Amino acid sequence: MEKDILKKNTMKNKLKIQIWSDIMCPFCYIGKRRIEESLEKFEHKNSVEIEWKSFQLDAGFVASDDDNMVDHLANKYRKDTVWAHGMLDDMTQNAKNSGLDFNFEKAVMANSLNAHRLLHLAKKYSLANDLEELLFKAYLTDGLNINNLATLKDLGLKVGLESQEIDEVLHSDTYAKEVAADILEAQAIGVQGVPFYVFDNKYSVSGAQHVDTFISTLEKVWHEGNFVSKPTLLNNTGGASCGIDGCD
Repeated sequence: MEKDILKKNTMKNKLKIQIWSDIMCPFCYIGKRRIEESLEKFEHKNSVEIEWKSFQLDAGFVASDDDNMVDHLANKYRKDTVWAHGMLDDMTQNAKNSGLDFNFEKAVMANSLNAHRLLHLAKKYSLANDLEELLFKAYLTDGLNINNLATLKDLGLKVGLESQEIDEVLHSDTYAKEVAADILEAQAIGVQGVPFYVFDNKYSVSGAQHVDTFISTLEKVWHEGNFVSKPTLLNNTGGASCGIDGCD
C-alpha cells in the first residue's frame, strides 16, 4: 500500500506541449489548427497544457510601405515571383484544408517583436493561446499590421488584458528579454524552423505535421510519462451541491 501511494504521488497531472512559433509564419497557424484537432481526438485532452514560446524568423526585419509577401519570399529565397505565387497558393490550399482563410494579398509585412512581447503579457494570465489565435488571424486573414500598437492593444483588450498594463508593455521594452530567452532556448535545442513542438521535454516534432503524427506522439508521451487524467466535467448547470460555505 505504501508503495502504491508513493507511486501515485510521483505521477504528473499535466502533459506539457511547448510550441515555438512566429506570427509571421503561415505554417505556424496551420500547425496550431492541427494540434488543436489532434487534442480534440485525444482521450486525455483535459490533461494537456500548451505553452507558447517566441521565435522570430527575421528578428532584424524592418518593413517598408511597398513590402509585400510575394516579393519578400522571392527575394529571401532568391527565386522569381512565379515561384513565390505558387508557394503562397500551396499554403492557401493547406490552410483551407485546416479551415483557415489566408489572404496573402492583404498581408502587411511587419516585425513581430512587439506582438511576441504582448504574448508574454498574455501568458502571465493564461491568455496566450487566445491572443496567438487573434494575432494569426489579424496578419494572415484580416490584413492588419501586427506591429501597429493600436492594433495590438485592440487585440489584447479582446482577450481580456487590462488597458493600462497593455500600454505599459507596448510603450517600453518589457518582455523583450523573455522573447530573446525563448529564441536562445530554441537555438540551444536545435530548432531550425517553426512551428516546433516539444512534448514533455522528451520528444520533439518539427513543422505543421499531419494530425495522425501529433496523435501518435501524444499517445506515446502519455503512456511513457505516467500521467493522471483530469476528470471531464460533463454538466455544469449549477445543480445542488456543497461548498466551503455550506450546501445549497
